[in-house]
Amino acid sequence: MSSPSIPETAAPPTHYENFPVASWLCPPRLRPPIAAIYTFARTADDIADEGDADAAERLATLQAYRAELAAVAGGKPPSASRWPEVFGPLAHAIADFGLPESLLADLLSAFMQDIGKSRDRTGYADRDGLLDYCSRSANPVGRLLLHLYGVHDTRSLAQSDAICSALQLINFWQDLSVDLPRGRYYLPQADCLAHGLAPADFAGFAPIGPAAPPRAAIELVASLVAWARALMNEGAPLVHRLPGRAGWELRFVVQGGHRILDKIEARGCDTFTGRPTVGVADAPLLAWRALRMRRQSAA
Repeated sequence: MSSPSIPETAAPPTHYENFPVASWLCPPRLRPPIAAIYTFARTADDIADEGDADAAERLATLQAYRAELAAVAGGKPPSASRWPEVFGPLAHAIADFGLPESLLADLLSAFMQDIGKSRDRTGYADRDGLLDYCSRSANPVGRLLLHLYGVHDTRSLAQSDAICSALQLINFWQDLSVDLPRGRYYLPQADCLAHGLAPADFAGFAPIGPAAPPRAAIELVASLVAWARALMNEGAPLVHRLPGRAGWELRFVVQGGHRILDKIEARGCDTFTGRPTVGVADAPLLAWRALRMRRQSAA
């Protein structure tokens, strides 16, 4: 058994999420497999990130989690003693919808990498390195959803990757006030150096620190926000390629990402001392923007 501090079963989500999972826009028949994918990823993320276990314990537990994935993907019944609420529904989703094991395994690869990579106070050398991480931490989710919708063409997959990577980056720049104090470091070294910043410069102006972020740090975040927005715009045409509810749901996801970026900019790109979020009050604006995307497409 792993450390008691590491979750062994999936509980109903209590984490803040920018965007709803298996929302009412999703076709009812796809809600169970989407919920199964979410629970699988959320539980693995908690194993990698929550509790007080050390890195070796976390890695050992994720390796056991990976072995359980391989077992159910190979047609074996899920274990009754470890993570049954994760792998029971996931086994049904794999059997009923043919979910690719490789995409699910990519998520675990990213979580394993995250245990050490983001905590060494050096993070990623450049944007390409961070995008490689996103290709396993975020992009598989979009590809799994496209698989459920029966969309497999190369162009759609590339646009989905752009949207998912953008969402992951947006989450990073949104969460600096939370991540930096906890030792999670995703700021690309090359970007930091271009603004005259080193990892040690970020230790003093987290929410518990005494100082406001320097101008260079604000300009760094502004440049990273612009990068995430450009990547989101690169993938956004996918909303017009997906049919029915899928296209509408993706419109809300894209506009939700843009809304977070708007709120970061409204804070003067200072997410070192606070965390902007999307809430119910943003729903009318998101709906208007989603409808406008449709009208522009029709025009």
